[in-house]
Amino acid sequence: MAAKSATLPKKALPSEQDEKAAMAAARLGKPQTVRFRVGAEITAKSGACKNIYAMVAVPLECTEQKVTIVDQDLSAEVRDITYRPVPGGEAKQMVIFIPFLADGATAHAIITSEVTTYTVAPPEKTDDLKIPKKIPSKLKLYTIGSPYIEVNHPRIRALSKELLGDGSESENDWEKVEKIYDGVLKAIDYVEGPDKGAVEALRDKKADCQGRSAVFIALCRANKIPARMVWVHGHCYPEFYMEESEGKGQWYPCESAGTRAFGEMPLARPILQKGDNFRVPERKEHLRYASDYLTGVPTPGGGKPRVKYIRDQQQVASSVVSGP
Repeated sequence: MAAKSATLPKKALPSEQDEKAAMAAARLGKPQTVRFRVGAEITAKSGACKNIYAMVAVPLECTEQKVTIVDQDLSAEVRDITYRPVPGGEAKQMVIFIPFLADGATAHAIITSEVTTYTVAPPEKTDDLKIPKKIPSKLKLYTIGSPYIEVNHPRIRALSKELLGDGSESENDWEKVEKIYDGVLKAIDYVEGPDKGAVEALRDKKADCQGRSAVFIALCRANKIPARMVWVHGHCYPEFYMEESEGKGQWYPCESAGTRAFGEMPLARPILQKGDNFRVPERKEHLRYASDYLTGVPTPGGGKPRVKYIRDQQQVASSVVSGP
């Protein structure tokens, strides 16, 4: 069928002037542009179904990433696709609607986007960067506990005291956060494995990128430093928030695996979401990731539809590659 019109909502994008200012403040470096496919294949494996909705996370428009839809592949059964923001962070989901799917039939909706992601260089000057004395209301979510990030647990409090003591007048705020970062790298060995919360990672003294990030974020929040998870394709890392002397705020990323990188991101990977405490109307619980989800109503005698989610990176769409 002919491709249906669908674009990321323009009203969610900043003005060109604000965008240029944010890009300059973030000290963006080399870009990488890739083609990224996102979607779902739904099969009525056990009988016909109706009123099917499939929710799929899509690449995020943000300061260091631009997203343009370049192709759509929708089967005839797909009535509509829309996009919605997800409360609890920065995220967007594609919502696929299929009014009816016959027994044994398979429907699909696959969107291909051109995603340009920039590396982020460290700030040239850090001695004037401050932890916010008054947390802006939109950032308070990033100072409290969330799934897998147990801010008030005794293990977190104990490590915080071990790393920072009662505070040093000789340290500036940037050095304080850096001490937390280096302390996490020393305390938690990087080992591939299942996702762990901050407390479990501290107990085991080993974790992958998710567990290390959770510990860093929990320690930051325990010290009233806004911090959050960044989910990229096949990886995650933390970022923290600080303000310049005039009160302008900025997020600064850190690498949670591989080569040490504090306050910078030397690799450009497609960013999917930022945050770790999402809410969606189809689920009651708080989510660390606004995950893919399917709802549908079986016809009498039928069963739930089967779904295969699609999220993959294709060929580089330009000759520009990431990295120093």
